[in-house]
Amino acid sequence: MSEHKATTYRIEKDFLGEKQIPEHAYYGVQTQRGKDNFFITGTQMSAEPYFVKAFGYVKKAAAMANRDLGCLDGQIANAIISACDRLIAGELREHFVTDFIQGGAGTSVNMNANEVIANVALESLGHKKGDYHIINPNDHVNFGQSTNDVYPTAFRLALILRLASYMEALRKLQGSFFAKAKEFERVLKMGRTHLQDAVPMSLGQEFHGWGTTIGEEVERITEVRNLLREINLGATAIGTTVTAAPGYPQLATKYLSELTDVQFILGGDLVEATSDTGAYVQLSGVLKRTSTKLTKICNDIRMLASGPRCGLNEINLPQMQPGSSIMPGKVNPVIPEVVNQTGFLVIGLDLTVTLAASAGQLQLNVMEPVITYALFKSIFTMENAVNSLRANCIDGITANAEHTRNMVLNSLGIITVLKPSLGYKQCAEIARECYQTGKSLHDVVVKERKLMTQEHWDEVFSFENLINPRFEKK
Repeated sequence: MSEHKATTYRIEKDFLGEKQIPEHAYYGVQTQRGKDNFFITGTQMSAEPYFVKAFGYVKKAAAMANRDLGCLDGQIANAIISACDRLIAGELREHFVTDFIQGGAGTSVNMNANEVIANVALESLGHKKGDYHIINPNDHVNFGQSTNDVYPTAFRLALILRLASYMEALRKLQGSFFAKAKEFERVLKMGRTHLQDAVPMSLGQEFHGWGTTIGEEVERITEVRNLLREINLGATAIGTTVTAAPGYPQLATKYLSELTDVQFILGGDLVEATSDTGAYVQLSGVLKRTSTKLTKICNDIRMLASGPRCGLNEINLPQMQPGSSIMPGKVNPVIPEVVNQTGFLVIGLDLTVTLAASAGQLQLNVMEPVITYALFKSIFTMENAVNSLRANCIDGITANAEHTRNMVLNSLGIITVLKPSLGYKQCAEIARECYQTGKSLHDVVVKERKLMTQEHWDEVFSFENLINPRFEKK
């Protein structure tokens, strides 16, 4: 049931006063304050399901540890655990209503989770929402915890979960590049440096290179993802574990690892771990690196598809939509263009992460919410862009093989193949003559100067030798 349809309200209060809460809502007064105070991005926490799920896991691990340590009554702990299971299952997301960017270092998000869990637990025991004297968001759900250890722990878990699907999207894109590499392995084309003719290659080699570079990005993401496994759960406010029972940090971390199948590591120095955001900077840098590579690839694809008659016209992209409101018949490379734009967004968000990480002061970095927003936005949008690039562009690319072969044979760049046998100076003279007169290399080398036989020419300029040239002494 959406909030605007609510006809009844309940009154909840904190030490600042009273607030009206829609009766259907499982969140409470502190969440409502956060909702009222922070309308910044217009994106609520509910937009990232992994973040909500991660809070369910963290709060469940905390309740299990506190139950075992005798800090929570068993019935209350089990009701909290049951409520957390509903979050983990993907339920109740619509009740996570605070904006991603907020003051308070994420306190409103943490209290949103605490209040939802408390009210769900209350109902499961036959009580009304807001009966916090029985199960309290602060005293029970948040026992032995602080936003300063719970929020980053949940954030890191959510990133680990989110990155798994992003990495799978990249692997699928790599597979598409390799499939095209196989399809185009016999398509001869001219390689270029400085946007000038260089030496021949196959179109398959070009696509294979793109697949290889995407595979390298999956490896880098795997490495940085491991850094996120170090957490400060149990550090509480600043890393001194104040209000947490002895043994709680270790036990809560153990339970979180078992619940998620992620081997979390409790930070060796919890004071350092509570204020450190280095892993986020590292991750953001890797996301930027991948975006930079994808931007380069998409620039190449757009250039190779330029034309169709007045450009390179080496490949054809799937035609997705009419390209102009004024020029009939024009079709634009819209998918590579949108991936480029997504890459630019991620590169810009990396600067946001850098500035926010550097703005931490003393024992806490209060700018973590904007880091959260930037990283989730980067991963989410780039994953969508990668999937679109694969499905709507790469998989449907075709090659203009005859055209690319003719460009190679008419190019002066192929004289480089003759340099080992004819020498640099003579090859340069021949290339200049051809450039000035318009003659072909074949005419000058074979017919006029008779520097090699037709048979030798055919052998040197065979497809196999152009793609994988053998060394030939002078």
